Amino acid sequence: MTAENHSTVTKFILAGLTKKPELQLLLFFLFLGIYVVTVVGNLGMITLIGLRAHLHTPMYYFLSSLSFIDLCHSTVITPKMLVNFVTERNFISYQACMTQLYFFLVFVISECHMLAAMAYDRYVAICNPLLYNVTMSYQVCSGMVVGVYIMGLTGSTAHTGCMLRVLFCKAYRINHYFCDLFPLLELSCSSTYINEVVVLCFSAFNILAPSLTILSSYAFILSTILRIRSTEGRSKAFSTCSSHITAVAAFMYLQPSSVSSIDKGKVSSVFYTIIVPTLNPLIYSLWDKDVKVALNKILEKKRKGVFCLSKNL
Repeated sequence: MTAENHSTVTKFILAGLTKKPELQLLLFFLFLGIYVVTVVGNLGMITLIGLRAHLHTPMYYFLSSLSFIDLCHSTVITPKMLVNFVTERNFISYQACMTQLYFFLVFVISECHMLAAMAYDRYVAICNPLLYNVTMSYQVCSGMVVGVYIMGLTGSTAHTGCMLRVLFCKAYRINHYFCDLFPLLELSCSSTYINEVVVLCFSAFNILAPSLTILSSYAFILSTILRIRSTEGRSKAFSTCSSHITAVAAFMYLQPSSVSSIDKGKVSSVFYTIIVPTLNPLIYSLWDKDVKVALNKILEKKRKGVFCLSKNL
């Protein structure tokens, strides 16, 4: 489907984060630094899990998938945002805008369900440890990951498909730094009733279902931990899910709440589109004992290699 079939607008202007020229270069280097940390952190986490045999468990299989989602999520938004900081007119074509919207929704929806899948994994590990290897078999884990991506693709296809039916006439300036769902709907000069119904239905599933899964999983986990008599046993049980709790808290807390203006909503959305993908690998690197041990072993091996090389020279 081409843009001409649906809209008289062939390109949009992205308003960006700020109108102040003196801040553009500063923000460019700030977000470039954050993006580099995001790429290195998430690629590093995927590589680390792939290289260390003791991390080949369901928990880290899900973590590797989460890192891939975060990497893609950030890459869909940040490069275009960085280009916009150093150009005078921030144009984006209709086709590129719809593509960005599609992949943004794929990964943001997938992240919600991946966090829910990780919560269920922790529930099985703590509440049913004897059945863990059977319940969370390779086939089950693979099926859950595939299901997460199917839900992301389904939700994104529904939202973007409805957006392609929306007419954009004279208004073509998006008051945002990327092609987000609601700023685009505000530019419509045709009915958005179907879009609003789809948003309501899919939001109920893609937000409510993962939230209930996470909350119910941790309710059972907390109940199980409180029944453990020894302090050491409680501490060990809690440590197995502390990283995930922190990641979920960051994702939920940094979601944009209802704000009084689009400009404030724009700033708050920076946190879940750019900051959260950066935080997840840092959280697991600092909080997860097995990840820290694996990272220290690789760094120690590299230090020994450098030392031996310098000694030979």
